[in-house]
Amino acid sequence: MSNVKTVYKRSEGLADVANSYCPGCTHGVIHKLVAESLVELDLLDHAVGISSVGCSALNYDFFSCDMQQAAHGRAPAVATGIKRVKPDTIVFTYQGDGDLASIGIAEAIHAAARSENLTIVFVNNAIYGMTGGQMAPTTLPGQVTTTSQDGRDPATQGLPLKISELMATIPGATYVERVSVHNPQHVFKAKKALKKAFQIQADKKGFSLIEFISTCPVNWGMTPKNAIDWAVDNLIPYYPLGVYKDKTEGEQND
Repeated sequence: MSNVKTVYKRSEGLADVANSYCPGCTHGVIHKLVAESLVELDLLDHAVGISSVGCSALNYDFFSCDMQQAAHGRAPAVATGIKRVKPDTIVFTYQGDGDLASIGIAEAIHAAARSENLTIVFVNNAIYGMTGGQMAPTTLPGQVTTTSQDGRDPATQGLPLKISELMATIPGATYVERVSVHNPQHVFKAKKALKKAFQIQADKKGFSLIEFISTCPVNWGMTPKNAIDWAVDNLIPYYPLGVYKDKTEGEQND
């Protein structure tokens, strides 16, 4: 069997355990990209991830780097403390929209305003997943949730927050991009963005945020395939993919 060639294996950045995500959830794909990016940049042994509150609250069991749990929405504040005490550590937060865009919006905004040298991985599936499918700040107009049973009404519940666009206006932010993992082509693009964000931190160039358009088949009441299609048809038009800010644009890259 000496001629057998390994073409794929589980990333060393992931622990050898089963995760707790629902079938069809794209958190697993995003975890894979985080892990692979850290390994390929030789940053895994220097990384500390901050687990937020939400579906990803248990991800300290899923990554093989050091992890720290934060209170709801406070991941950027915890990340700031760790980064300032250990400035050569690669620090990232992993946060959902119910965590970052709601109770944690102040922490995220001010981390960017201070240009903290850290990376936020922001997962936007337009709903509170862990707590039963409630309306989130990113829930679309007309979208049905357990707390907007007739669909989100902008007249009484406001319009969704566009986090990448918002963060890009902050002078301290270095790099902000919105990506998706709905097909292989976009998975590769998402990984490229994530690696760039980690490299910016390694080069001490400041704050970065990568927003991932994600799915929640269970709370959307859809099959995994239909959830992907719904995200493409509804989420991406409202939350266009692309680079919203890049202070490093034009710099020479190796």
